[in-house]
Amino acid sequence: MFSPAIRKPHLLHRRDKEEASPSPPPAPAHTPSPRGFAVYDRPATGTPAPWTSSSLLARISTSTRTDKTGDSDQIQPVRVAEFPQVVRNAQANLLQKSFAGKNMLAGGIDKETSLAWMICGNELFIWSYLASVGKDCLVLEVPSSLMEKKDAKSLSGSQWVVCMMRWGSGGASTRNSGDMLPRRSSTGFILFNKRTHAIAYWPDIYAESSKSPVLGLFGHGDTSVGDGTSGSCSINSLIATAVPGNINECIVIASEPTGTLWLFQCSPAAIHRKEIHKGTLGVYSADLSQKNSGGRSLTWLPNKVSSETADRMFFLLTRQELQCWSISFLHDINCKKLGSQEIVGSDGDLGIRKDIAGQKNIWLLDMQIDEHGKEISILVATFCKDRVSGSNYTQYSLLTMLYRPNQKFSSEDNPVKTERFLEKKAPSQVIIPKARVEDEEFLFSMRLKTGGRPSGSVIILSGDGTATVAIYWRGSTRLYQFDLPWDAGKVLDASVIPSSEDRDDGAWVVLTEKAGVWAIPEKAVLVGGVEPPERSLSRKGSCNEAEEKRRSQAFSASVIPRRASSEAWSAGERQRPALTGIAQQAVVDEESEMLLNRLFHDFVLSGTVHEALQKLRAAGAFEKEGEMNVFVRISKSVVNTLSKHWTTTRETEFLASTIVSSLIEKQQKHEKFLQFLALSKCHEELSSKQRAAMLTVMEHGEKLSGMIQLRELQNALSHQHSSINLSPQSKNQTTGALWNLIQLVGEKARRNTVLLMDRDNAEVFYSRISDIEDLFHCLSHQLQYIITGEEHPSVQMQRALELSNACMTLVQAALRHREESKNWYPSPEGLITWNSQPVVRSGIWRVASFVMELLREPGASDMSMKFNLWSQLEGLTDILLDAYIGLLTAKFERGEEHGVLVQEYCDRRDELLGSLYDLAKQIVDAKYQESREVTENLDLKESIFREVTSPILATAKRHEGYQTLWQICYDLSDTSLLCSLMHDSVGPHGGFSFFVFKQLLNRRQYAKLLRLGEEFQEELASFLKERDDLLWLHEICLSQFSSASETLHTHARPEEDANLTSNRKPLTFVERKRLLYLSKIAAAAGKDVNYEVKVGRIDADIQILNLQEEIVQYDTECTQDKYTSKPVRPSELIEMCLKRDRELSLKAFQVFAWISASFRSSHRGLLETCWMNAADQDDWVNFSQESTSEGWSDEVIQEALQSTVLFNASRLCYSPDAVVYDGTFEEVLPVKKEDVHLRGLEGRCLSVEEVLMQHKDFPDAGKLMMTAVIMGKELPYTVTAAEPVEMDS
Repeated sequence: MFSPAIRKPHLLHRRDKEEASPSPPPAPAHTPSPRGFAVYDRPATGTPAPWTSSSLLARISTSTRTDKTGDSDQIQPVRVAEFPQVVRNAQANLLQKSFAGKNMLAGGIDKETSLAWMICGNELFIWSYLASVGKDCLVLEVPSSLMEKKDAKSLSGSQWVVCMMRWGSGGASTRNSGDMLPRRSSTGFILFNKRTHAIAYWPDIYAESSKSPVLGLFGHGDTSVGDGTSGSCSINSLIATAVPGNINECIVIASEPTGTLWLFQCSPAAIHRKEIHKGTLGVYSADLSQKNSGGRSLTWLPNKVSSETADRMFFLLTRQELQCWSISFLHDINCKKLGSQEIVGSDGDLGIRKDIAGQKNIWLLDMQIDEHGKEISILVATFCKDRVSGSNYTQYSLLTMLYRPNQKFSSEDNPVKTERFLEKKAPSQVIIPKARVEDEEFLFSMRLKTGGRPSGSVIILSGDGTATVAIYWRGSTRLYQFDLPWDAGKVLDASVIPSSEDRDDGAWVVLTEKAGVWAIPEKAVLVGGVEPPERSLSRKGSCNEAEEKRRSQAFSASVIPRRASSEAWSAGERQRPALTGIAQQAVVDEESEMLLNRLFHDFVLSGTVHEALQKLRAAGAFEKEGEMNVFVRISKSVVNTLSKHWTTTRETEFLASTIVSSLIEKQQKHEKFLQFLALSKCHEELSSKQRAAMLTVMEHGEKLSGMIQLRELQNALSHQHSSINLSPQSKNQTTGALWNLIQLVGEKARRNTVLLMDRDNAEVFYSRISDIEDLFHCLSHQLQYIITGEEHPSVQMQRALELSNACMTLVQAALRHREESKNWYPSPEGLITWNSQPVVRSGIWRVASFVMELLREPGASDMSMKFNLWSQLEGLTDILLDAYIGLLTAKFERGEEHGVLVQEYCDRRDELLGSLYDLAKQIVDAKYQESREVTENLDLKESIFREVTSPILATAKRHEGYQTLWQICYDLSDTSLLCSLMHDSVGPHGGFSFFVFKQLLNRRQYAKLLRLGEEFQEELASFLKERDDLLWLHEICLSQFSSASETLHTHARPEEDANLTSNRKPLTFVERKRLLYLSKIAAAAGKDVNYEVKVGRIDADIQILNLQEEIVQYDTECTQDKYTSKPVRPSELIEMCLKRDRELSLKAFQVFAWISASFRSSHRGLLETCWMNAADQDDWVNFSQESTSEGWSDEVIQEALQSTVLFNASRLCYSPDAVVYDGTFEEVLPVKKEDVHLRGLEGRCLSVEEVLMQHKDFPDAGKLMMTAVIMGKELPYTVTAAEPVEMDS
């Protein structure tokens, strides 16, 4: 009664339009036929016949109109699946047994397992309702002990309740993805008689051993049944769950209206029952309202919300409150009540406020909790009285409560402190403000379902077979009641189409009594829904129905309805963007699209264009980019056209030929569209201004070519399977992995797009050309459902071979089309092609990774199968790496960051090539063993090796797979091939040459490295910049002696130690001096312009090393490794001398003499300290006193002064023949005070005289001090030559 406000076509006119109807069409309005299942002895509570329904007549206009495409397609129910034929036959047989007028059928839909069930007589039918045609229907016999045949009501469908369990389910992902393939999973089934407590349990409905159920028969005396007069059932809610750790065992919890809770333990051996909570109301209470004051509804808290895996929590809805219970599976099953919260009370902020003026009664009818365990929806009915008119009415509303997880419940000893575990989300949402007053039996028959699309909508099922979807949208509540224009019977159950992935669920789906399974599109609820009328949720109508008729007629006066079918998808649009992407539709220029359509149609008919470019420019056809471009949309509609003559009732061969012919027709039409673009000059316009749009149009042709080749491959595989002499079941094409993949992709599309539900999976797959990326998405995320781990390794290899072949066939065909039509493509700079998209690369990589895993398993299959897989892996590697190169090129041209992508490309390239090469060596060994003679033939083995590895070599060379190139050359010991690759593979970071140098360096094969340096002189010199220990050898080999001298000198310096890697040890003194002598020899051999300067610096460094060795010998504390194995800084060496005796005091001056002038200049203070320390080494006061008291002569004084440190230091630094490197001491510290003025150094330095004047002994012996200094300066001094260090060999 809340059907979309559009008129429906007359059935005779409809029958002329369609070849096949979901159910046998009824007779004309004026001659109702007494024959046929659809109309025979129609129950009074069934869906009103279209020729007698006043609500339908109100929606049918008297004017005759022609059908046209419109939005009515998307606001009509869509048939999902017809009943299996065995169900149809059982229904017909049941009808002939004169049970007309009774509620004979029972049925339902289980969301977790995607199974539908129906009971006809004593037969139970179970099948997958998501298939467009019900197949593989399971038929089970309902035990007679459950039927209670002596009771006239034994065939009543309302007495049955069913629970199903998928054993070992992996969660939503397993349910949604794995069940899309025609594979039977172990499923438990529970059939419960609500009136008698009799229960039948099938541990696994698909197991042969489970054809006979386990029975639990509990007599009437053990149950709290109803009064026997009202016909109501004693059990009103039932839930079940598996017992953790036990195989095929579960528990069932049932609630009675009296408040009693029962626990049933079901196992393959027996069924046990116990009472876990005793109801407080009388069993035979005459007051129906009191009898229904106990349990109303049960629901589990989702597993992922519960913190303890060994516990399950569930909620029980009663008349006024919501109770929280817990079941523990540890040891023995124990059930206890955790707490409760009042829903109907005096505080409206906590739930629903009662005792408001006008309220007479409040019923909590049913509840549902979302799959995240966060929101609990409660259906509420309120009996009210209008204070103005005095009339009574019922108000229906929806209350949403938020569950607070991890709530600490009070103990049984202190229940007063129980904290609230529910929180009111928002005020109650009124569904119907004023509805007909119903009796309580009808109210308590209502069931609530949540989770379908549109998001936030609910569906309400009433006991008389109506289904109403309610949603709060755009500030108001909208209602949509499921209805068909022919007799569909009652709605038995409703559910949600499972999503193909872990995301929001799909559209609402309903199971009808006579017309099969139907889906309600999202747009049907949003657009076709009406505001709440003043009427009931039942079929009885309302007092103001005439007003609704007028509103419906006014709304639908201009709407021409058609049967809801996926034919509306022929324009190439998906359903979800049409529903939720309102902004997306707003940007589409419909006028330009219609113009382009008309111009292209005229071109197809006449072959000419008439100023098409100017017209399209004026219409703004070139303003949108990407998917919104009208040319892209028209091209998409061409390749995505869903042929109307396809049907699943035809033979397989006919369907296969139809698919191929349809694809060929699309290809021809798309080529025609390209011709139109070329002749109209639109191609030139798009190629220059909208390159991305033009690329997308061309890619549609690529995908179409790939799909055609994929279909040819499937046909070949199908013939191959059928030709193998196996069992008849194996001859079906369903044995192939490609067929499973096609089914998976097609099923995902059907679930995500409700308008496609009446089409076959293969038909949908081969029609969605532009969405070919979905195939790779399924490979990336659902490969485990196509190739399962339980299969034999050889079977896994065969299935992996099919999938990899399919990927290669599709992509290679598309790339061939791209190459053949390259002149049609726009300039590629910055454009990303479809095969480079992440979803495509991820799918190919997933298949390649799986193939590599199979090839790594030893002895998994024979070598021929491995060789075939190896060949496929080689092709996958090519197309995957080429896709990476294309994407990297586009990102580089765009200036986008691509560092992460480069790393991913390199990692996957190395793994693929490494796996290919490892198996190639196995293939070489196998071929060699087959072809070799008795004796070893290494030439033959090498020939086979080169032949097998040649494609790997080419791929590695093209993609800079240096590790593989190196391994091939190394295993062949082919230096000429290695050098050739080094010349050809010139890439970043030195290319392949640097990689080879690094490999030889890591293997310490220095001789080979230097020999390669003769041919790659510059490359090796650049590579060895950080390796001076090898660079000088390379320079010596190239006769670059001066450069070698510089390198040796640099390498011997202590500063070079900071650049050493962790695997290189620091040099010893002996090694450093050896390098310095080598540097001196190389400098002498080179004799360039600065030869003498270089030799001088080398000699100075040698002297510094000698001095450190001598200084260290004087102090035991300095003999540690820090000073014996590593040169120290000159300043540190001088400070070491200042702390010791006379001999070391002079060594400090020697260090200054052999160091650079810049060091002396920057360390004047340290040099002054050395002079002060030299003065401290002698007792100048005593010297002066003795010379005076004893009357020393000048000769004696001079002789005595020559033994002082000051004299020797002065002669070392200032004597005429003093050896000082890089300048003189006079430039830094002159001897006399007047020398400072003569050299113009005033203010910049002191003299030795001024330094000594600061000494404590200078007032008494200053003259002697200066005499010693001046004597040392004037006397010649020859430094004893250091003994040459013998060079180690």
